Amino acid sequence: MKKKTLTIIAAVIGVIALAYMCLPYYARQALLHLYPDIDDLHLFARDTVHAPDTCWQWPHAAGYNTYRLDARDAAYLDSMQTVSFLVISHDSIVYEYYAPEWCDTVTSNLYSATKTIVGLLAGVALDEGKIGSLDDPVSDYLPGYTGDGRDSVTVRDLLTMSAAIDWDESYASLLSVTTHAYYGDDLRDLVTSLGVVGETGVQYSYRSGETQLLAFVVEAAMGETLSSLAERKLWRPMGAERDAYWLLDSPEGDEKAFCCFHTTARDAARFGRLMLRHGDWDGRRLVSRRYMDEAMSPASHLKDQWGSGQLDYYGFQTWVMHYRGMVCPYMRGMLGQYVITIPRRDAIVVRLGHKWSRDYVRELTTDIIRYMDIACGILDACQ
Repeated sequence: MKKKTLTIIAAVIGVIALAYMCLPYYARQALLHLYPDIDDLHLFARDTVHAPDTCWQWPHAAGYNTYRLDARDAAYLDSMQTVSFLVISHDSIVYEYYAPEWCDTVTSNLYSATKTIVGLLAGVALDEGKIGSLDDPVSDYLPGYTGDGRDSVTVRDLLTMSAAIDWDESYASLLSVTTHAYYGDDLRDLVTSLGVVGETGVQYSYRSGETQLLAFVVEAAMGETLSSLAERKLWRPMGAERDAYWLLDSPEGDEKAFCCFHTTARDAARFGRLMLRHGDWDGRRLVSRRYMDEAMSPASHLKDQWGSGQLDYYGFQTWVMHYRGMVCPYMRGMLGQYVITIPRRDAIVVRLGHKWSRDYVRELTTDIIRYMDIACGILDACQ
């Protein structure tokens, strides 16, 4: 009986092993590593986005970290597995929290907040005339991107997530195209092979593949990798404190432009500062004001994701939050990676962590509303 049981167990193991080996590479990787997390730097090849020799440092406000969260707010940050929470006002850090295992030198995957960085680089390419017009067809920059509806896709469509490419934005499915993109090693072939499944430039629908395709357009236009461009055009000019990392689909491969820029909370806040100043960094114009103003305004010529109204919460790879009568452009990534600007208060909020809310108020996850409540409470108390 024991021998028979062992034989059955061995057979089952053999079947499972055979089934595993028959899965595509990306699916095997997904099963091996399971659900993505912000500390995935060791899992993938990466390019380094080098910081300059001399950095620009955030000063501390006069009342730095004198504010004490009440028990309810502290419990909420803890319950959402927050690792970093920063509130910056008038260029000075007012409040700074790190979980016990975290600190201001540890990098996190920003996930889809990375998309805004790609949008900024597209603005650089436009400003320099390397992209002639946002209404240029993508095929002007990627000549093979034709047929199956691809000819109608413009750069603007990609920036506003209205290109209608055949992409399933599913994070939990083993065999979804999103899982393939994150764990696979063939991003360029994957994304450029996808056809169009609707009318372009009509309705917003969140599709990570459109950001990845935009990144390929920017690289083709500029003749340079995303990591190199980010370093030369943004990271060094902003005086970043630490090196950042952009995850690749393979060694010497392509940047995962739709998800995977690794940096610290303080350095992530620099993007918020650049947004607050409409592309200017202490007198140096990194991105034109005209582009930044459009990027941080809703693409109101589009229908919203439900097709029931005018889009009022998404611009060029940048989210736009309406909060207490204020309009707040922000960066947003899976698991609750947020870089939020509050222009009316000249403030920036950065939240990084392992968990986010799955409950929504319209397009907003409820956690971001709570973080804004906490941050505004800090600002009210400290000003």
